[in-house]
Amino acid sequence: MKSHKTWSTPVVPEESRSIPCALCGGEAFEVYLSCEGFSYLRCTACHLAQINPQPLKGAVEARYQQEYLAYELANERNFLALQDRSLKDAGFTDIETRFLPQGRSSLLDVGCATGALLESLRNRGWKVRGIEIGLPSADYARQVRNLEVYSLSLAENRFPAETFDVVLASHLIEHLNDPANFVREVYRILRSGGYFLITTPNIAGFQARLFKSRWRSAIFDHLYLFSVKTLSQLLVKNGFRIEKVITWGGLAAGTAPKPIKWIFDRAAKRLGFGDVMLIKSVKTL
Repeated sequence: MKSHKTWSTPVVPEESRSIPCALCGGEAFEVYLSCEGFSYLRCTACHLAQINPQPLKGAVEARYQQEYLAYELANERNFLALQDRSLKDAGFTDIETRFLPQGRSSLLDVGCATGALLESLRNRGWKVRGIEIGLPSADYARQVRNLEVYSLSLAENRFPAETFDVVLASHLIEHLNDPANFVREVYRILRSGGYFLITTPNIAGFQARLFKSRWRSAIFDHLYLFSVKTLSQLLVKNGFRIEKVITWGGLAAGTAPKPIKWIFDRAAKRLGFGDVMLIKSVKTL
């Protein structure tokens, strides 16, 4: 059985520095995954996995100024279908039913790419804004879809406190140098009772345990690899209450015959060992 890596920028030498654990602040690590050209270390205290030493923020952000628009547009329909399905499973329609009649409709999608999901949510009644630091994708969202999309990072946009009712971040947090500061900023800009829905690969899933360093999400662009436990701890530590967790993806396409993949995919969602997770959390008072 082979693992097919998710697409990533090439592994290149970059200026980097050693950092403490982003979750617990610990400074004791052990090698966890030895990949081609880089490694993940795991904090011996809380078990968060991260590339360490870590490339500097400027080097990381420079990766996403390359031309990804063609790739994103080619995969846009599949990505949107996955996002719609995961939001439905997480109970997003319940949020709509409760919030929209109350006039609570301000939504921010951080890492919105070409804006396909934002456009869909706008059509459902949400007042949407997005953040996308990849300029070609951001320009497409602005010019083709007429969306309000910003090209600075979340913190650099300096939104007023309690601006949004819902914040979405799909396949973003694993790319960030400082995920804890990101979560704190989301908490600051959410209104009381607002929802933060975050999607990221699950290092405690079946595929990660099976393939280890060959796991498809163990790639150069992913600075952190979270489990349900470590991501939940990060959210709770910064003021959120976990309302729902879902996982999906038992086996990647092409790694096993279709009947076996179907069985594993159903089991992954039911039993919680999927390759990708979505955590639905709410801002507490």
